[in-house]
Amino acid sequence: MYLVVIAWIYVVLMMSVAEATNSTGTVFGALVTFVLYGAGPAALVVYLMGTPARNRALKKREAEERARSMAAHLAANGAATPEATPLSHAPDGGSHAAGGAGAVGASTAASVPPVGKEL
Repeated sequence: MYLVVIAWIYVVLMMSVAEATNSTGTVFGALVTFVLYGAGPAALVVYLMGTPARNRALKKREAEERARSMAAHLAANGAATPEATPLSHAPDGGSHAAGGAGAVGASTAASVPPVGKEL
């Protein structure tokens, strides 16, 4: 990725030199050419292409902090390691109906209709 950015900066630098050394060109025009065609777009591309790496670093930091706080919590409660704590059941792992669901054959007036259905 950086090779393309370096090549683009080189091309824009040569455009700026041509602008500055031209008989009708100015140094100010060369500076504007370099900033608007080279430095600005290159900085934007480098920033946008670095977004996935920044997101990975942020998630890694959050996971490390979560692990530290969990270890501190377990140490404060007397459990030395996460392996010492009992595992809980998976959510909704039972064979029972979800809360609020009526029994089979219940009256339809008292039950809640499914989403998108009318009574």
